[in-house]
Amino acid sequence: MNATLADALRASARDAPDRILVRDDDSVVTAAQLLDRATVLAHALTRRMPVGSIVSFTLPNWHEAAIIYLGTTLAGMIANPILPSLRDHELSFILADANSRAVFIPQVFGGHDYVAMLNRVVAGLPDPPHVVVVRGDAGSHTAFADLLGEPTTGTLPVLDPSHIQLILYTSGTTGRPKGVLHSHDSLHALITQLGRYWRIEPGDTFLVPSPVAHIGGSIYAFECPLLLGTQAVLMQRWDPDRAVALMLEHGCTHMAGATPFLDGLLAAAQRADTRLPDLKVFICGGASVPPSLIRRATQDLDKAAVSRVYGSTEVPVTTVGSLDDAERAADTDGRPGVAEVVIVDGEIRSRGPQMFRGYLHPEDSAGAFDESGYFRTGDLGRFTDDGHLVVTGRAKDIIIRNGENISPKEVEDILVTHPQIAEIAIVGVPDSRTGERACATIVAAGGGGPEVADLHEFLVAHGVAKFKVPEQVRFVDALPKNDAGKVLKHVLRAELIKES
Repeated sequence: MNATLADALRASARDAPDRILVRDDDSVVTAAQLLDRATVLAHALTRRMPVGSIVSFTLPNWHEAAIIYLGTTLAGMIANPILPSLRDHELSFILADANSRAVFIPQVFGGHDYVAMLNRVVAGLPDPPHVVVVRGDAGSHTAFADLLGEPTTGTLPVLDPSHIQLILYTSGTTGRPKGVLHSHDSLHALITQLGRYWRIEPGDTFLVPSPVAHIGGSIYAFECPLLLGTQAVLMQRWDPDRAVALMLEHGCTHMAGATPFLDGLLAAAQRADTRLPDLKVFICGGASVPPSLIRRATQDLDKAAVSRVYGSTEVPVTTVGSLDDAERAADTDGRPGVAEVVIVDGEIRSRGPQMFRGYLHPEDSAGAFDESGYFRTGDLGRFTDDGHLVVTGRAKDIIIRNGENISPKEVEDILVTHPQIAEIAIVGVPDSRTGERACATIVAAGGGGPEVADLHEFLVAHGVAKFKVPEQVRFVDALPKNDAGKVLKHVLRAELIKES
């Protein structure tokens, strides 16, 4: 590509200044407004930190996230969306690992005091970022509204499409999250692919309930409106009945989300006695997707093509689904779009123009690519005779629940310090509602062991996000291990599936 997202924003504001790009429960933002506010923010950022700095934000799906994302981009800096469900433990790691120079937070959201959390977090960092509070009392920190009131003096940098634009942290099997780097080029290639394969036209509208801190939520909220001429309707928290109302009100044509989103949407549509006549495409991925759910959606929705897809933060939308074949859409994970996909010794490997540009720390890339430059996904799969991919399992020890990646080792490393736990192994087992559920198999340290509520209390006290807490506990006398002492998680998983 020969352009950046900043170029696309300026072109949109010039050609269609009144076109609505993003809306949430409180506001709508036009192309002209987004350019104006992002420009002011970009100047405020360049006065405070060097070009190339990482700017983090941990926000719900609010319109301000778009301003921060584009302001960071205009400033020649790197946007780092962080899940607002993360807590002290994870946030401290990410801010330190990325050396973030600024972090944008709400004052309060979902009953959680983010200002108090950031006060604790920055107190423990040797070089803390500048804290900006969006919506609410900033206390001793900077108010977002004050930044938007600053002058636009000086010049903004000229951007290179090959430069890094976005860093997202993804859970890894080591238990330490890794920073995934995407450039303007890789994201532009990704969006071009969506326009080619997902029946997206200028004027279409995406409902975006997926967090903007995920690669999916971010591209539908921030990239597609500028590169494909769409509009994003943001939901700050998932409510299927509210989702149906928004889709009817705004004529939403597209939605993407994990299994629980589709399942909940279908139930809510049935309650509202609607077949969502404007919906053209629903893309389902991010967790195990039952074929029966895709078939039910195809039957219940008026005209929408519903398909499974496969991808990762590193190679987003590796397959584009199968929108023209309902059976393949249900029984496979789709066919590759612009990415090349091969199966080597059962492992899915992929490369393509939308592939990430590496990890923040080069040592994290060791073993991530094969000699031909394919990304080693760690997922297992096969191809059908007509070239559709079927994901059969994961070699990586990751649990995907409600579309969120959970690193069992990260949670195990904390829980093993619990006084009632001698040994612990956490595995994911299939769940029709959430895709997978996390089960903690525990060898108790004498006497009774901890129950789910005890694990919840212990992890929350250690600043761990609630979504990582196992929802099932099973006690054993000993964990199954091989001769080298490695826990045989596939044995535990098979036992759990048999018992369920």
